Amino acid sequence: MHPFLQSALGGILIGLASWLLLASLGRVAGISGIVAGALVPSKGDSGWRWAFLIGLVLGGAATAHWLQPPLAAMRPSVLLTVAGLLVGFGTVLGSGCTSGHGVCGLGRRSVRSLVATLVFMGSGAITVFMANLYRA
Repeated sequence: MHPFLQSALGGILIGLASWLLLASLGRVAGISGIVAGALVPSKGDSGWRWAFLIGLVLGGAATAHWLQPPLAAMRPSVLLTVAGLLVGFGTVLGSGCTSGHGVCGLGRRSVRSLVATLVFMGSGAITVFMANLYRA
């Protein structure tokens, strides 16, 4: 399957999943919020969160097995840990993550999500530019 077709189908599935969650439960498919709610559940609210997360992991694993995407280069554990912590702090400060703001928030025409998306996409672009500058 052509990589562009894979990306298009993946985007369609992400959009469909986020719409189904919003239409069926009235919930936004922001992964950081779903994980936080699963780890510190409120009364009767964790079942759908765990089902969503398990489906997310199993669906990704099954698709990776089926399509056999190229392997990413390994990075040092310390670097990955620091990056993960920065993303975690960013999702708390930004009141959401890329899926919550970029997929669901923009679809709901949220100005706050537009600003958040512009900031994290701009930060990502600057990071890639700087990484490539130092690599050359």
